Amino acid sequence: MGTLWSQERPPEEGQSTEQSRWWAMARRLIMAVLLLGLLLGSSVLLFYIFRSCGPRPCEMPMCWHLLDHYLASGNTSVAPCTDFFSFSCGKAKGTSNSFQALAEENKSRLRRILETPGSWHLGSGEEKAFQFYNSCMDTSAIEAAGAGPLRQVIEELGGWRISGNWTSLDFNRTLRLLMSQYGHFPFFRAYLGPHPHPPHTPVIQIDQPEFDIPLKQEQEQKIYAQIVREYLTYLNQLGTLLGGDPDKVQEHAFLSISITSQLFQFLRPLGRQQAQGKLFQLITIDQLQPLCPSSKEMAPAIDWLSCLQATFTPMSLSPSQTIVVHDLDYLKDMSQLVEKQLLSHRDFLQSHMIFGLVGTLSPALDSKFEEAHRSLNQKLWELTERPPVAMDLFTAIKDALITRLRRVPWMDEETRKKAQDRVTQLQVKMGGPEWEPALARQKYSDVHLGPSFLQSFLSGIRSRQARIVHSSLQPFLHHRWQVSPWRVDAYYSITDHVVVFPAGLLQPPFFHPAYPRAVNFGAAGSIMARELLHIFDQLLLPGGCPACDTHALEGALLCLERHYAAFPLYGVTSFNSSHRVLENAADMGALAMALQAYNKMLLWHRGETTLPNLGLTPQQLFFRSYAQVMCSKLSTQDSQDTHSPPTLRVHGPLSNIPAFARHFHCPRGALLNPSERCQLW
Repeated sequence: MGTLWSQERPPEEGQSTEQSRWWAMARRLIMAVLLLGLLLGSSVLLFYIFRSCGPRPCEMPMCWHLLDHYLASGNTSVAPCTDFFSFSCGKAKGTSNSFQALAEENKSRLRRILETPGSWHLGSGEEKAFQFYNSCMDTSAIEAAGAGPLRQVIEELGGWRISGNWTSLDFNRTLRLLMSQYGHFPFFRAYLGPHPHPPHTPVIQIDQPEFDIPLKQEQEQKIYAQIVREYLTYLNQLGTLLGGDPDKVQEHAFLSISITSQLFQFLRPLGRQQAQGKLFQLITIDQLQPLCPSSKEMAPAIDWLSCLQATFTPMSLSPSQTIVVHDLDYLKDMSQLVEKQLLSHRDFLQSHMIFGLVGTLSPALDSKFEEAHRSLNQKLWELTERPPVAMDLFTAIKDALITRLRRVPWMDEETRKKAQDRVTQLQVKMGGPEWEPALARQKYSDVHLGPSFLQSFLSGIRSRQARIVHSSLQPFLHHRWQVSPWRVDAYYSITDHVVVFPAGLLQPPFFHPAYPRAVNFGAAGSIMARELLHIFDQLLLPGGCPACDTHALEGALLCLERHYAAFPLYGVTSFNSSHRVLENAADMGALAMALQAYNKMLLWHRGETTLPNLGLTPQQLFFRSYAQVMCSKLSTQDSQDTHSPPTLRVHGPLSNIPAFARHFHCPRGALLNPSERCQLW
């Protein structure tokens, strides 16, 4: 009965239990809803709290100006992950970099301040600054004075023979005046700088002078000759503006340049000073000009104590004063040159110092002097600051070849070393041969013109033939150009070990200094690389490299042949690749070298650009530029041409470069993304 009673509950008790279960579920649901609501409310509250604490948009006027600047200079159509430079600066105009733009803006601000009327205390620094500025801007007064103020300065220095009124004053007196009164240091530079040892107190430093023209060792010989001619023209202008006789001006200007050239030769590059451990020497003034001339480390032509005392007044100097000399050998050689000039050409030495002073004072002279100095600076900038892009490009390609030679698998070490030495010793000629008017008149003296064009034409043929024969019988120290400058045929001369790139080749669309570097490396760079590789054609021929790994070389050449054979030849009925192995090898290696040089350039030079509205990345533009060089119709190819058809010259090398498939997203197994590739160079 107990068991039965426990299993059979009354109806009221069962209903109460069911209701309790439902109420429990309802309570849990309500609690969940309330908890969820609390969480949502808290989240909204926290969102607004953190939002109010986060960065807010800047509404200040300068922020809007900055926004306008960013929008004006950036090019948001460029993908930032592809070319962030163009993304940020793609539409920037004006100066070449942000620092120059800022400097120009600062000058504009200062100009606006100086041109704003104001009242200043009489004799105050502010008043003098405004008066100085107004005097500078009073160009009418400056033009009216002309060269008069400068002639007065020259007279105070003893004059010079160019103007016909020269007093042979003491050389060191003139030098002392130049240094102390005019801030001009014609033979050396003296300044206060920190002592090289702690506590680094200021000490007098004697260093190499600053020249008006670039150093000779930093320029190519041809460019330096042009620099000298421009500087000679400038000095002639100065002498003429000062009323000098043109012939006398020419003589003194030429000898002034001669003195400068000799001083150039005394300079030691910083790298050599570091190697010799002679970046500076601590000596005393009397060691430069000892009373007893027994030391070899002396420069007695200069009255050092007198010149330095006048320059660094009110410092009190003594013969035992310690100074820092940065190149003692230069001072010694300079002193010997001055002593020599004082004995034989004292007037030329005076003119040299005056020429330099005029250049220093040119900003304060009338427009004729200012224009002469501005024109010189412009010419020097064109010759030196504008990058010699073509030569830089060739250097990058040559360096890439030297690097690749280290990894050529079929070369033995001796052959590799000889190959690298040949590349290092290689000469390069660009543009055209040196033009010498006198020599040209002599060369073409036997050309007779008229009376008919045919007779003139025949005379030219005879003259040319005679020159060829004559030149072959005469020793010649330099390479004789085999093509005219306007031709587009690069070549390598085995006899002279010279590679030549005529000016006609280094033109658009293959090359231009303003092009994106990708264009120049892909087009002109690959052409240069191809000519360099032809230097080693002999190694690829049977028996051309007995010490090399013949098995590895033959395998690489066989791979090359199979690689090219995989491409269809549209419009070509017959083609034997075995006749063109050398050209194919050069094409393939040239593209790899040019790409390697371009990638290295990207690591060291910022600011790469690309062509607008083309939709290509710089890397894609590089490959497009390479292919553009090969563009031509198949039917136009000369039957005697040893190169492959244009399609093969494009597809063969491109498909052998993994980077091409990567940058153009070629699927694996596509025609230009094969599963196997070759390595010859």
